[in-house]
Amino acid sequence: MSTSSALLPGGTWPLGDLTVTRFGYGAMQLAGPWVVGPPADRDGALAVLREAVDLGITHIDTADAYGPHITNQLIREALHPYREALHIVTKVGATRDEEGGWPPARRPEELRRAVQVNLENLGLETLDVVNLRLGDAQGPVTGSLAEAFEALVELQQQGLIRHLGVSNATAEQVAEAQAIAPIVCVQNMYNLAHRHDDELIDELAEQGIAYVPCFPLGGFSPLQSAALTAVATRLEATPISVALAWLLQRTPNILLIPGTSSVAHLRENVAGAGLSLSDEGVAELDKIGRYPPSP
Repeated sequence: MSTSSALLPGGTWPLGDLTVTRFGYGAMQLAGPWVVGPPADRDGALAVLREAVDLGITHIDTADAYGPHITNQLIREALHPYREALHIVTKVGATRDEEGGWPPARRPEELRRAVQVNLENLGLETLDVVNLRLGDAQGPVTGSLAEAFEALVELQQQGLIRHLGVSNATAEQVAEAQAIAPIVCVQNMYNLAHRHDDELIDELAEQGIAYVPCFPLGGFSPLQSAALTAVATRLEATPISVALAWLLQRTPNILLIPGTSSVAHLRENVAGAGLSLSDEGVAELDKIGRYPPSP
């Protein structure tokens, strides 16, 4: 039996004319080790997806590069035909090589093929949201996105994509994309320790555009991790709960997509993100991102 999305932490946010829960689910961890191959427990992976929807989550993040193809195929097997309220956000712009790397695939013909494969594996005629993944595995890389983004705009005009976004992007690339066509979301690495997108997040909030942080506990220095653990211990909560709750309270346009391959962990994430942080607690957590980096 489905739980009302109103019971999920954070409420909802619009992606263009679509409405999604601010607490979503990221499907990357459903693939095998290093996001390659099938999961060790296929039935468990399907159960996580079904539980996410039953909890009221209406935002699932994926990419056909995960596996590759595996997570999208699992999503289709578990959830198709999709509930009307459920919206799937995917990414194009990178593929996988035999060594498990993420080489870019942003030529127009590569993007057209990627959109088609996403449609086939998800069992859809139109993709709700497609993010253009930029940069590389180390993070954003400066440079024009015009040719690649214009290719996606053309596919949008053909009715294959409903809304567009960008991922792993610089602020300049976000602005360049917006000069070409409207976007509904930006997906970048951001957490308590990595606050480089603070200004961008606030600008997007003023425009009603979602910001979707990756890796809510990624890249912490030992000092920063110790500070987070100390706050979590005092609140009798886990570090991940505190980190997720801080993101939800940071600004209403932040959408969460924590991933897991465990039903129990999914439920813990949902419950933990509902932690209420005091103004004093938020102020203390804000200091973590201003700690000097570890050598």
